[in-house]
Amino acid sequence: MTDPSPSLGATATEATQPLSAPPTAGTDAAHAEGTAVPDAVAARSGEAPASRTFWANLNQPFGVGLFVTLGGLVAVAMGLAFWNLSTIIIYIVFALFAALGLDPVVQWFERHKIKRAWGIVIVYTAFAIVLAGVLLLVVPALVSQITQFFTDLPQTVDNFQKSDIYGWLSSTFGPQVGTILQQVETFLTNPANIAAIGGGVLNFAINVGTTISGLIIVLVLSLYFLASLPTMKVAFNRLASARNRAKAAELTERITDSIGGYLMGMVILAFCNSVVAFFLHLFLGLPFPALMAVVAFCITLIPLVGSVLYWMFATVIALFTGWLPALIFAVIYLVYMQLEAYVLTPKVMNRAISVPGALVVIGALVGGTLLGLLGALVAIPVTASILLIIKQVFIPKQDAKI
Repeated sequence: MTDPSPSLGATATEATQPLSAPPTAGTDAAHAEGTAVPDAVAARSGEAPASRTFWANLNQPFGVGLFVTLGGLVAVAMGLAFWNLSTIIIYIVFALFAALGLDPVVQWFERHKIKRAWGIVIVYTAFAIVLAGVLLLVVPALVSQITQFFTDLPQTVDNFQKSDIYGWLSSTFGPQVGTILQQVETFLTNPANIAAIGGGVLNFAINVGTTISGLIIVLVLSLYFLASLPTMKVAFNRLASARNRAKAAELTERITDSIGGYLMGMVILAFCNSVVAFFLHLFLGLPFPALMAVVAFCITLIPLVGSVLYWMFATVIALFTGWLPALIFAVIYLVYMQLEAYVLTPKVMNRAISVPGALVVIGALVGGTLLGLLGALVAIPVTASILLIIKQVFIPKQDAKI
């Protein structure tokens, strides 16, 4: 009888032979066979094939390490450059959004047979007149009311201490209410503390100068952007492939129209809030109507929560005059907020893209954290643009995949 063990041994040897078998052809064949065998082993074990793994084919580790290090240094240098240029980038973004916000007005003139150049001249002339009028009317009153605020602060605190609200607070929370109020009065009436809050008189003057120069830069850039906006759109659309250029142009028009409509709508709604606040403070005898109107315009530019924040802030300020004027102000302004939410906003924002409420809050928080008021203002149109791109580009591609 023949012993079967040799054949079993031969079978085992044959099974393991390809792992160490020498090549039968030249060097290229040996390299191909040596690569194919580890690839087959890796495929059976579920690992990445060696021929497709970058780190398994490094024959010059020093060169690769130097290349990676240089790439990291370039990335760090670009990050530092971006950080140093952040102010200029903010100016450019602000100017671009201002141009997009003014573009619907210029387009309205174009639809009424007025050339774009003359439309831009009319828009900026009207803007300059309105700005000059606001500065002439508001700034003197604003300065006098701020001065009056600090001058009348002791008397205002004394009147508040005689009110029923102060008595209720003292009976509820104890004598520490009077101590806190006295400390706040002492802090606000000390000029050194006010200078410390502003970073000193010199820093305050520098900040004012920087703000004015920044506004001039933004104004000039927005003028150039508004004049060349059609050309910019055409140049941007040419970056897309020829077969997708028509769709890219349509998407660009929708995004720019929605951003322009949204920004213009936000300014209109903020102006309405400031007018309502001014007349409420004036007719109810509340202090500082011009100052509170400016505060209302700035705060209500914040999307979604701006009106609520101003309502709470102005109501608290009105309590220093008396509980009845504060109550009347709170009720009337609350009614206006409902009118704004259900009547004015749908009419003003009819050209803007609708964004879910949760994304509005998240976008406003992220934008406000990164860029302050400017970030909160532009966060919503940016979010709406991203949603539009996802709906028009990404989702159709996913739907086409079967």
